[in-house]
Amino acid sequence: MNESFLLNKIFQKKITFLVCISFVIIGIDQLTKTFVHTQMQLHETKIIIENFFNLTYVRNFGAAFGFLAQTPVLFRDIFFLAMPPLACILILYILKTLKEHQTAQIIALSSIFGGALGNYIDRLHYKYVVDFIDFHWSAKYAWPAFNVADMAIVCGVCLLIYMILTEKNVTAD
Repeated sequence: MNESFLLNKIFQKKITFLVCISFVIIGIDQLTKTFVHTQMQLHETKIIIENFFNLTYVRNFGAAFGFLAQTPVLFRDIFFLAMPPLACILILYILKTLKEHQTAQIIALSSIFGGALGNYIDRLHYKYVVDFIDFHWSAKYAWPAFNVADMAIVCGVCLLIYMILTEKNVTAD
């Protein structure tokens, strides 16, 4: 068979994998955000596990943990509307360079891709991201609220870091 045909077929498999994983992440992310947005009032809290886990509806106008939330609106709008498509293009480029057997890397990139699109949908629709997962320890320590897309991005990045740190053979396969 033609080498170009085989490479395209392999890339199509990786793209199919990316689309499937991303679709599941985006679906769960958007369903949970829609539930929170339609069934809860802004800043409303529902206690799930006393002194540990709540659902709390917050709006995040910044990036992770509210980063850049205090920057001028015009900068935020341009930045948050430009970055996810650029990140997705970069992910597609990296995906094309991966070998078919590099499944963990493909899963990690697919998770980041799906999470980025999940939050991007919010930005396009609301101009902010719906966050609601609220972990804390009593009233002393609290982690900033986040969502399913954020979890997918963090898990994908952590998996990539793990793969880099544990990779024994750096040479090309």
